[in-house]
Formats: sequence, C-alpha cells, structure tokens
Amino acid sequence: MGLFLGLGIAGIVLLALSLVLDGVLEGVFDGVLDGLLDGWLSLPVIAGFVSMLGFTGAIVLGTTGLGGTAATVAGVLAGLLAARLTWRLSSALMRDRTPAAPRGEDLLGTGGSVVTAIPADGYGEVLLRVAGQPVKFAARSAAPVQRGSEIWVEAALSATSVLVRPVER
Repeated sequence: MGLFLGLGIAGIVLLALSLVLDGVLEGVFDGVLDGLLDGWLSLPVIAGFVSMLGFTGAIVLGTTGLGGTAATVAGVLAGLLAARLTWRLSSALMRDRTPAAPRGEDLLGTGGSVVTAIPADGYGEVLLRVAGQPVKFAARSAAPVQRGSEIWVEAALSATSVLVRPVER
C-alpha cells in the first residue's frame, strides 16, 4: 500500500510542478513524434494518471482482499480515465480564445456623451462604449463642449484620452 500512496503523492507533487514547468515536456519532445501524442505528454496529464493510479490502487488494496494485481489494474484504469479527462479539459481551455483587446484605432468614430464639460484649452471627460462596456476617457476638443452633449471620437491621443468633436444635428 505504501507504493501506491507514494505514487499518489508523487502525482500531486508533479501536478504542483506543472504549474511552474508548464510546457516543458512538450518542448523537449517537440517534433520527435510528429504530434502523435499531442497534449498527452503534458505534465498535468501525467500527474493526473500517476496520482489516480496511486490513490485508486491504495483504496482497492486497503478496502478489498483482491491483492496487488487487481489494485494495479484498477489504478491503471482510473489513471487512464483521469488522464483523458485532464487532456480534454486542458484542450478545451486552450481552444477558448477571447477577442483582441480594443486599441486606440478602434475608438475612431465611436459616439458618446460628455460627462464633464470640455473647455477649449483643457480636458474634460466623455463616456464611450468600448467592447460593449461604458468607459470614461479624458477628452480634448477644438471648441468648448457642454456637459451632456453628444460627441464623436476623432483621434486617440493616448490610452486614456481622446480628441472629440460635437455631433451637429
């Protein structure tokens, strides 16, 4: 039973190391097997297999009188299941892509409203919708713009400030 518990603990230690050494095995074997075991040689998958093998083997050995062979077979089956689930979960997480973060050019032509009046020689504040979320920006304008006025963005001056012009109707 000590061997099985040792394997289970070693799997958990390997899982903790995988947080630090993420992708090391994939890098070492990159191109050697031409994608045959794509993702299966990752540290989380191996750690899931080893720990489930160890802990399931210890449970079977400790709770039944079946012996070491049956405990090993049960541990290997449970380990393969854990490895498969770990691989599927990590593959799903790797496929989850988010859209690119908005850039300054994406603000051009965006409509919004003035929150704090914009003087002719200084900054005010405008509320714009960026990626569907309301975001406040510092704003300059060639002419003074009153609070509540509708504006359009002409240029992005920095990551937090824009050049605007009032919408004429």
